[in-house]
Amino acid sequence: MTIALSPSALIFKTLSLKLTCGCIGVTGATSFLFTEYQYVGIFMIAFAILIFLFLGSVEGFSTKSQPCTYDKEKMCKPALATAIFSTVSFLLGAITSVLSGFLGMKIATYANARTTLEARKGVGKAFIVAFRSGAVMGFLLAANGLLVLYIAINLFKLYYGDDWEGLFEAITGYGLGGSSMALFGRVGGGIYTKAADVGADLVGKVERNIPEDDPRNPAVIADNVGDNVGDIAGMGSDLFGSYAESSCAALVVASISSFGINHDFTGMLYPLLISSVGILVCLITTLFATDLFEVKVVKEIEPALKKQLIISTILMTVGIAIVTWIGVPSSFTIYNFGVQKVVKNWHAPNFVRLGKINLLLSFE
Repeated sequence: MTIALSPSALIFKTLSLKLTCGCIGVTGATSFLFTEYQYVGIFMIAFAILIFLFLGSVEGFSTKSQPCTYDKEKMCKPALATAIFSTVSFLLGAITSVLSGFLGMKIATYANARTTLEARKGVGKAFIVAFRSGAVMGFLLAANGLLVLYIAINLFKLYYGDDWEGLFEAITGYGLGGSSMALFGRVGGGIYTKAADVGADLVGKVERNIPEDDPRNPAVIADNVGDNVGDIAGMGSDLFGSYAESSCAALVVASISSFGINHDFTGMLYPLLISSVGILVCLITTLFATDLFEVKVVKEIEPALKKQLIISTILMTVGIAIVTWIGVPSSFTIYNFGVQKVVKNWHAPNFVRLGKINLLLSFE
């Protein structure tokens, strides 16, 4: 006998089924990540040992100070110290990348169910929950990377002292660790979700005639688990890796410029100051999407996101100009293919203006 359900009971049953599937997806994604991180941990330790052996063997694991590369009159720390601190910074970057991916995945999976519930009240409510959840993940990645990198620089500085060339050479391992872990999150989750997706289509559509993404198909849950791991946790680690690599590269360039030679610590940390300004700008910009410009229908979502890009670009341009004026000398020198080149501080905001032009050209 068929029992007819009222509309409210049908909605409640559908939501209960969706939330149950969401909880199973969270559990599955967490289990997958823990299993993956066990193997990643083995790779992390093995690769750290290789870094130490390769860097330490450059000077035969020497403990004697050696002439600096860009200033032969000064003595820099031994190669063994560079090997040890590079290995430590690699492990710091790898752990931070893993932590960023895991926390980002937890935030996103819990936000999925909440967005589903808020969607009953309208597109605007669902958009606010989804946007704020994504913003939390973005702030988490940037803040984690900035905090750990700043602490590592100051702790390493206790040993290196005035040898800033060796200090920031050792810091480069931080970016390598972040990008290495991102590889496993992206590739591992991607392969898993593709296998589950194909299996779900073959069994559900071909054999059982079940619609795509139907919760009655267990392979759909596996597909969602793979999406959470590859697209969210992997994306989080990937974003952190890109952020850490670009920051470390900028710090290395600055260490052999006049900032490093004159030991101008504020100028040296100019890349990190830009990242800090970016976090503040994004905090302000988020309010425009969630509180000032209310989204009521689906077609308003894309214009709202474009407004975020325009507002954040304008505020970031102003913020970088202020930070450059306060924290960077009016002129400084950098190495340009072995030759010291004089650069003015007003050159830096020009790259932001070029990016803004590129942004405007990309709009339809």
